[in-house]
Amino acid sequence: MEIEAPPPRRRALISLTPLIDVVFILLVFFMLASSFLDWRLLPLHAASGKAPATAEQTVLRVQIAADGAIRLEGRTMAPGGLTRALVARLAEAPERAVVVQPEGDVPLQRLVAVLDQVRAAGASQVTLAED
Repeated sequence: MEIEAPPPRRRALISLTPLIDVVFILLVFFMLASSFLDWRLLPLHAASGKAPATAEQTVLRVQIAADGAIRLEGRTMAPGGLTRALVARLAEAPERAVVVQPEGDVPLQRLVAVLDQVRAAGASQVTLAED
């Protein structure tokens, strides 16, 4: 009696088409689900030099030191006190511009936090200037 060996099994072919379909569906999903608008946009104007002397009275100067200290018009502010002080100053003259001057070693996150406080105070004109 002769036993026949089973025919050799063919290897199943793995098609890449379903994988490619899934990748494209995920791509389309993330493109439609993502928002490319920046909802927290804060318009800034880059200052290229010192402001004229006549405009000095209408400018509120916020300085950010490398050690994290924040000064408004030369006075050191307590953490969280910048917004209250700016609201009080801007209530007197709402058209006043705010110039933010970070020192060279200020972390970007600290600068963004200060800009958020300036925006929360209701400043309409914000300028970022180098120290």
